[in-house]
Amino acid sequence: MSEPQSSKKVGDEGPSSAMVALFALAISSLVANLYYAQPLVSSIGPDIGVSPELAGSVVSVTQVGYGAGLFFLVSLADLVENKRLVLVTMGVAIVGLFGAATAHSAWVFFLSSFFMGLCTTGAQILLPYIAHLTPVHRRGRVVGNIMGCLFAGIMLARPMALFVAGRFGWRAIFFSSGVLMLCLAVMLAVIMPSSRPQGGVHYGRILASMVRLLRDLPAVRRRSVYQSLLFCVFNMFWTSAPLLLADRFGMGAYSIGLFALAGAGGALAAPWAGRRADKGLTVSTSRWALLMVFAAFIGAGVAGAVATLIGLLACTVLLDVGVQTNMILSQRIVFTVPTAIAGRANGIYMTVMFAGGALGSVLGTILYEWGGWSAVAGGGASLGLLALALFCLEPRASGKESNS
Repeated sequence: MSEPQSSKKVGDEGPSSAMVALFALAISSLVANLYYAQPLVSSIGPDIGVSPELAGSVVSVTQVGYGAGLFFLVSLADLVENKRLVLVTMGVAIVGLFGAATAHSAWVFFLSSFFMGLCTTGAQILLPYIAHLTPVHRRGRVVGNIMGCLFAGIMLARPMALFVAGRFGWRAIFFSSGVLMLCLAVMLAVIMPSSRPQGGVHYGRILASMVRLLRDLPAVRRRSVYQSLLFCVFNMFWTSAPLLLADRFGMGAYSIGLFALAGAGGALAAPWAGRRADKGLTVSTSRWALLMVFAAFIGAGVAGAVATLIGLLACTVLLDVGVQTNMILSQRIVFTVPTAIAGRANGIYMTVMFAGGALGSVLGTILYEWGGWSAVAGGGASLGLLALALFCLEPRASGKESNS
């Protein structure tokens, strides 16, 4: 992706606060679409004919589509005018949302969900776009603030879906999001500056180059693996936690929504993580973030076994803080690549990450049906420990912090 060329001038200090706010709202609202179905699998599954054991596929199909879009569409940011690409992807996502809202069979819902996920990747075109508009000395802070909004959108998506579904049925949340996406697309069409890539490279060569970039960018490769593992366990937790809260604690949709809402407090970690990255404290902060994820699952397993809701809530916040902190640190590293390959580097990172997330959505329901909450907690702790071990084995200069 190249620097924007537009009649809307961006000053030396980067984009205005209003533009950053619009991008943050658009990005968080787009990504929230991936999570509306997550706490509603027990309602959506029977309605469209999906068995309880495979209920996680209601979520994973959307994330598979998102992963495909990250590989095949986000890389187009290095080739196609970015504003047009964002608006087209948002248009298709809107069609997918309305399709899911009106689906009465599994294949219609899955097809709509796939295209909704595929084109929700407009968020990952907007994010590196605004990052590269921002001067380096402010980039970590701006990315951290936007990612804070993104994670708030992810966490608020679950309680919002539960509240809306409890009042109007599960279809209403997809319809409401479609209307919101339409409004945001109109605002972006008016406000977003154009960005014309350098071009000169065929689409096929861009896709082929992503394999080479994965080989040639070790920092992107490593960060992709760490975040893929964390996103896998994150989705394992949030796919199975509503089932635990209903079975073990007897909670209904509104109570589960309040629980998920309280967990959104972890989004406050994002700006802090961005500032830590700007200060060159990436290594130590990453280590703590990975340790938090491991500890959160150990604690969550105990809290579920003794049925302490406060303990489970504390572990939920700890998990969210750890995952979000590592995400901010990783994306700041990814965004340090040259602008000419920024779209592809981000596409690689997000594709690998969401592949892990899609796997986690399915694993969450499979493990819960097989071994209950203890199996989910054990699986999450094991994968969290694996991520921490891989990070500790990463080669780096001794005795000092690094942002790679």
